[in-house]
Amino acid sequence: MLSYIKNSLARKKARRVTREYPPVIETFDLGKYGAIEFANWSNPLVSQIKIDSPMVEFFNQFIKEGDLAIDIGANIGDTTVPMALCTGKSGLTIGFDPNPFVFKILQKNASLNKTRYNLEPQPFAISTQDEEFFFVSSEASFANGAISSTKESHHGQFVQPEKVYGVNLNTFLETKYPDWEGKLTFIKIDTEGYDKEIIKSISDLILKYKPTIIAESFGASSDDAKIELYDVISSKGYDIFYFEDFNVNSGIKRLDKNEDIIKFKKTINIYATPTD
Repeated sequence: MLSYIKNSLARKKARRVTREYPPVIETFDLGKYGAIEFANWSNPLVSQIKIDSPMVEFFNQFIKEGDLAIDIGANIGDTTVPMALCTGKSGLTIGFDPNPFVFKILQKNASLNKTRYNLEPQPFAISTQDEEFFFVSSEASFANGAISSTKESHHGQFVQPEKVYGVNLNTFLETKYPDWEGKLTFIKIDTEGYDKEIIKSISDLILKYKPTIIAESFGASSDDAKIELYDVISSKGYDIFYFEDFNVNSGIKRLDKNEDIIKFKKTINIYATPTD
């Protein structure tokens, strides 16, 4: 009971009082992938992440050693690290996240397991053009949130004092990673309902390299927005699938038409592969 009360008070404080919560380093045994260190975030509003081998195997279906993989909305690195284990030391995984609080944890995860992967964190949102945004959250500890062009946002009332930056991904890769762009095989996007706009902004990149795409169909989005997400991806020559979780053993269902995506009222993940 005392533990419950203590945790409840900590969560209430995190919702109302802005402070930083440090990383907590854990070790996970991933079977054939070996043991890795992972930095969880000690924010009491955040569920603790466990990395396991079925999760890595899920990404290994699409990402191979030497590839370039990109995680847009990487958060602390819960999917970025498994992706990086797949690209390995001869490849590169780039994790983008504009939230200054979670970015520090992502940086920590990039600094771990240096003999296993190359993971480069970037503190940017992905946008149509290079520009500045406010980062807004419903919680004072910024456990969630999204970019906004104004301080008034449906994402919440807590605003980071410093603006964050958005970059055009095509230009960013051409400028900073010119030798890697041709190795792009995988893009994961998780941006609180902004996924379809990001996909529009990187259309040329998608059409040129045909990477596997993972995106989120945000539960709070309108049916029209969900259908648009489906159509934006499908129009580029992709088959689209719903999957239950980032686990190689999870259930998968092909979404044959755009109306199929609105059958899910909750937030779901989809992946898209180029049509044969």
